[in-house]
Amino acid sequence: MSDDNLENDDIFGSEILDLEAFNQLLSMDDEGDEDHEFSRDIVDNYFDQARGTFSDMDKAFAAKDLGKLSSLGHFLKGSSATIGIKKVQECCKHIQYLGKLQGANGEGVVEAEEALRLIWLEMAKGKDEYQKAEEFLRFFYEADPGDEDEDDDDDDED
Repeated sequence: MSDDNLENDDIFGSEILDLEAFNQLLSMDDEGDEDHEFSRDIVDNYFDQARGTFSDMDKAFAAKDLGKLSSLGHFLKGSSATIGIKKVQECCKHIQYLGKLQGANGEGVVEAEEALRLIWLEMAKGKDEYQKAEEFLRFFYEADPGDEDEDDDDDDED
C-alpha cells in the first residue's frame, strides 16, 4: 500500500484492524523504510504465535481444560491487541472469561458444558477472523512500494 499509515476510511482495514493500534505499530518502522521491516517482523511473529496458540487451544478444548483455555485466550488477546487485530482480540477475551466460567463479557456464571460449547464457537470465529486478518496483512505488506523493484527485473528481457 502506498501510504505509511492506513486511513480511517479504509473500509477493509477498519473492519479487521484497530487502525490506531496498527498505525502505532507502523510508526515504529524506521523513517523511509518502505518495506516496514520492523512491523513486518512483529506481524510475522504474531502469525506464528497465533497459529501455535490456536493449536494449543484445540488440545486444551479436547482435554476440557477450561483453565488452560482461559490462559491461552488471555495470551492471544494481548498479542492481538498489540497488532490491532480487534475481532480476534474480542473472541479471545470471551474465551478468557468463559474459561473462568464467567459469561462471555465477564458477567454472570455459566456451567462448564455451556462454557465449552460457547468456547468452541468463539474458537471457530476467532480462527476465521484470524485468517481474514492474516490475508489482509500479507496483502498490505506485499503491496508495499518497497516490493515493486522485484517485479521490474522481469521487464528487462529482450
